[in-house]
Amino acid sequence: MAVIDGDQRFVLSLRASGLGDLLTAVPALRAVRVAHPDARHVLATSPGLQELACMIGAIDVVVTAAVQVGSPPPMAPVDVAVNLHGCGPESHCMLAACDPERLVGFERHDLGITGPRWDPDDLDVAAPPGPLPRGVGGATVVHPGAGAPGRRWPIDRWIAVADAELRDGHRVVVTLGRGESALGQAIAAAVPQVVLVDCSGDLALLLRVVDSAEVVVVGDTGVAHAATAVRTPSVVLFGPEPPSRWGPPPQRPWHVALWAGRTGDPHSERTDPGLLELGVADVLLALRRVRERDGAVPGRREVAAVTS
Repeated sequence: MAVIDGDQRFVLSLRASGLGDLLTAVPALRAVRVAHPDARHVLATSPGLQELACMIGAIDVVVTAAVQVGSPPPMAPVDVAVNLHGCGPESHCMLAACDPERLVGFERHDLGITGPRWDPDDLDVAAPPGPLPRGVGGATVVHPGAGAPGRRWPIDRWIAVADAELRDGHRVVVTLGRGESALGQAIAAAVPQVVLVDCSGDLALLLRVVDSAEVVVVGDTGVAHAATAVRTPSVVLFGPEPPSRWGPPPQRPWHVALWAGRTGDPHSERTDPGLLELGVADVLLALRRVRERDGAVPGRREVAAVTS
């Protein structure tokens, strides 16, 4: 735990979950910065997300944290603690242990906490400069992985989408996170023309690849939020949870969210039945809708094919 001394005011925000969770918190983190312009802003987040946190533009210091029963405070004392992690007691107790003058969090009237307000569309993050693998720019990026089996579309359907895109004249890049190499190998074995890009442990590379793509096809996972953050058009497949909860903002029509209208367990060990109702044809038709959309994406740089 970091102990803070001196006259500098400190604001500590807590968001210690996954990639997509941090990206959805970007508007709130920026609003906290605006509300406390003279303070030093600290983000407590999960290990591995420090590099991404520095790209948000509202954070001065990043510390790691894990929210569990009895978790120690990531630093103390602080002037303001902001709970962006959730409304459960564990995160509130962790921040209360930081001895803040003020605790801001999700509304919990039983604890006397009222929630803040922010611009929900302030989601953009600039991809960091750096090299791209050969054949990535201007391609269709397919990401077959997800945080739980319940949110993973069957691999044979990802293979069919990749094959159809290639047959239609599009280059296909398959991005992979930690523990997802087998998914990439299965797609490459069936469709050897795809380009595999292992982004595990390299969020900067992931953002560059997504930023350089023509379109992203992905399930309900962090890469979908990355596409939203860099304004890359996307087709996102939802299963156990509705896009109204975790999907791209409806005011950004260059994203198409597919959902069968059924809810389930997002942490299930078996593919969600609603997700299974989405077929290959649904995805290919959605890709056509994205490509036929009139006009460029506002605020998005022109993407050109990059071969090296």
